[in-house]
Amino acid sequence: MAPHTRRALFSVTLFLATCAVLGSAISHKVAAQSASDESTLRDSLHSFTNVYSIVEQNYAEHLDTDKIDKAVYGGAIPGMLHTLDPHSNFFDPKAWAQMREDQHGKYYGVGMSIQPQPDKAGNSTKVVVVTPFEGSPSYKAGIRPGDVIRTIDDKPTAGMDSSTVSSRLKGPKGTHVAIGMEREGTAKLLTFDLVRDDITRPSVDLAFNVRPGIGYIRVTSFIETTGREVGDAIDTLNKDNDMKGLIVDLRGNPGGLLIEAVNMSDKFLQKGQIVVSQRGRAFPDQVYRASHGEQGTKYPIVVLVNRGTASAAEIVTGALQDHDRALIAGETTFGKGLVQTEFHISDNTGLTLTTYHYYTPSGRLIQRNYDGVSLYDYYYGRDQETTSKDKSNLEVKLTDSGRTVYGGGGITPDEKIDPTKLNHFQSTLYQHYAFFDFSKHYLANHTIARDFTVDDPVMQHFKDFLKFQDVEYTDAEIAGVNDWLKASIKSELFKSQFGQTEGLKVTAAWDPEVARAITFLPEAQILADRKKTGTKVASLNR
Repeated sequence: MAPHTRRALFSVTLFLATCAVLGSAISHKVAAQSASDESTLRDSLHSFTNVYSIVEQNYAEHLDTDKIDKAVYGGAIPGMLHTLDPHSNFFDPKAWAQMREDQHGKYYGVGMSIQPQPDKAGNSTKVVVVTPFEGSPSYKAGIRPGDVIRTIDDKPTAGMDSSTVSSRLKGPKGTHVAIGMEREGTAKLLTFDLVRDDITRPSVDLAFNVRPGIGYIRVTSFIETTGREVGDAIDTLNKDNDMKGLIVDLRGNPGGLLIEAVNMSDKFLQKGQIVVSQRGRAFPDQVYRASHGEQGTKYPIVVLVNRGTASAAEIVTGALQDHDRALIAGETTFGKGLVQTEFHISDNTGLTLTTYHYYTPSGRLIQRNYDGVSLYDYYYGRDQETTSKDKSNLEVKLTDSGRTVYGGGGITPDEKIDPTKLNHFQSTLYQHYAFFDFSKHYLANHTIARDFTVDDPVMQHFKDFLKFQDVEYTDAEIAGVNDWLKASIKSELFKSQFGQTEGLKVTAAWDPEVARAITFLPEAQILADRKKTGTKVASLNR
């Protein structure tokens, strides 16, 4: 049998196996399908194999392995799933492995974030180090942000995309990889002989006192260690039981593992309180509760969210809001309340199939309506629905203290904070990698200490750099965003000199949305006090 024929046979088998998994999941613990339903299913599968056979035998071009994979992996299976809902999804071997890696939060490699950038030496791109992960082999070896990866094990990276470079940097623990780096200010190529190690990527990438007595925790995702990471961060920030308030930043958090959302909520709620419930057709309803409850002294909490806050992050947000444990500030969240169950199929492929809906403790459905909405509009065309003040079509529920909250369209914040929007000049600077490139340019001839400030000489150096890079600006444009410029310059310099964490601290300490969230801590304290006394409150809005 020819290789492409075997591949085609496997692809059809994979599609049928996927259908079998779907059928098994849908019919699990549900009354058996009628003979008519089963006959219809067999007819549909037979039609698919007939169509596939016709395509393979008669298509104008030869169906090689790549086209077969694209037809099945990128067409037939995802198309079938996306007619059900926006979140049921198929994963080919590469995507399946990446998803499992993301859930574990670790892999074996050298520990660096990379990205492609235009290569001014030609019309191609170069792969640049964005940041070495603190404590990783690349960080310990002295690799810096802005270093350009030119060779891997003496093989040039010209023509490689960042995905290929990334895969070549990964490998079994304890193995060596030689990387040739180009660095601004250094004439010769720098060679680093690194030993691959266990690389962990924490979901809590920032935990510090953003103001005296005010803790700040940023949670970027929900992986297998999130609950423990949040607990450790709280213990560190509140080790003397003197924390006066806490900002929990869930902006841009896409979610992740349900159980870790429950574990994180458990750090703030009372023992036995409901965190979330899930209801579906094919499986029994489930209710998740706080199993241990908040330990130690209580403090006011403000949770910062935006349109990118989704899924598991919305579970935490909804639970803390419904139980009046935190005041929610920011934008209405994404509205992803469909539960996906993972099914492994074959050949390291799998799918995530929607099997439940999430409901907050008050009974709010988190999921946003997606009927008759394209995938693009579902993910990106939300300006009108999120800015609308008309809540007449949303379900109304009450929190423990009697406050009105809304369901069916994400989590509506208690206090709205408009996101910081960039003007044309600011966007231009990001498009030209102005702060990133200035950092490596400046540090090629300067060193900075932790008490570094962006003074007038540094600002002049930055302006001269922009002119050298042919980035046009006016004095009025500079003056209009002067504080933002200084914070961005300092943050990038600190990332290069002291590590990613120190740079992120600079950004968070300046962030106007974080500053606004801090002003709501007194309201969060009122909420906590009223909850303690059992006082009903309709609203906290001033």
